[in-house]
Amino acid sequence: MTAIALYARRKDGFDERVAHAVAVLQSAATEHGSRIVQATSLGAEDMVITDLIARHHIGIRIATLQTGQLHPQTLALLPRIRERYGLEVQAYEPVAESVVQFVRKNGERAMYQSIELRKACCALRKLEPLARLLDGQTAWVTGLRREQSDTRAEVPFSEPDDKGRTKFNPLADWSWADVWHYIATNDVPYNPLHDEFMPSIGCAPCTRAIAVGEPFRAGRWWWEDEKAKECGLHVKEDEPAVTMLGAPR
Repeated sequence: MTAIALYARRKDGFDERVAHAVAVLQSAATEHGSRIVQATSLGAEDMVITDLIARHHIGIRIATLQTGQLHPQTLALLPRIRERYGLEVQAYEPVAESVVQFVRKNGERAMYQSIELRKACCALRKLEPLARLLDGQTAWVTGLRREQSDTRAEVPFSEPDDKGRTKFNPLADWSWADVWHYIATNDVPYNPLHDEFMPSIGCAPCTRAIAVGEPFRAGRWWWEDEKAKECGLHVKEDEPAVTMLGAPR
């Protein structure tokens, strides 16, 4: 069964939520001009935002993090975006020598050994490239939604990040059904891994399919305590301590 068949449902207020998301994006582009970027993970939500940007000719450039550990199905979306929308997605990669040194010292499976090593891996593969992606920008756009997890339950449509930029979350009030109804209605390209019960997709070693009844982000860093379900891109510096559960062997 495809993700569309499984999740897509038209819910009351859908058209209003779409219109509001478009208005948020248009206002953000007007306010920030050339200094705003969509930081896309290439997940379902971010593909919806890219479609809205392209469909409504909104002047927001698009960029992503090529961590060196993404699934090939994720990377295959880059040429699909180019072909479908005529938009180039700028990819930011980690510093190659930093990755080599980290793997040499800690091994390919370092993320399973401790919270500290997993966060260190995220820092060099995601946080450092994100800093370059956002350098010189005054605002950025994400696909965060309140429904995604308890830690995101109060996500606003816009908020300051820890560097004083404005972070826009135009889909904050969308449901998972909304996301997939939009994808189905507008034939939006999406990662086929979503059809394999992976609602939240990150790096390959840190993503698995979820079982019926599991939380949306249960397949991310599943060997850690639930409070650890962030890589650092969307958390504040006073993030609470977390613990390891059963790590893969």
